[in-house]
Amino acid sequence: MGKQRSVYVFAKAQFSAFAGGIVDYLVMLGCTELLHIHYTISIAIGGVVGAVFNFSVNRYWTFNASQASKNPVGGQLIRFIFVVAGSICLKSSGTWLFTTYLHIDYKISRIIVDIIVSLGFNYVLQTYWVFRKKPPTDIPVV
Repeated sequence: MGKQRSVYVFAKAQFSAFAGGIVDYLVMLGCTELLHIHYTISIAIGGVVGAVFNFSVNRYWTFNASQASKNPVGGQLIRFIFVVAGSICLKSSGTWLFTTYLHIDYKISRIIVDIIVSLGFNYVLQTYWVFRKKPPTDIPVV
């Protein structure tokens, strides 16, 4: 049952990341194309908006980590902010590198970098650090 649950949580996390990524990506496009903000700054703006969406979905649905007594929101939010800050830095710098040195359009570079960062950074840290399940404290250790 543990492996099935892991696959189920992974699938939910990927769906949540995809939905948050769509929000993030659309905000980035709007800021860059409509407001003429440089794409690296637009990535940061979209990242913050997408992060608010993603935190809410992950806390209450993906990881079911909203039990206040065992998983207080404050600690999760602080850890999540660190992950988001790292993610935004990786996405902005990775997109800039792909766009500048490989001459790939920023819209495509962003998608490539997003996939790498989502699977290799965000999912791992959110699963094992931000929304980790704390072991019950009322069970005596033998």
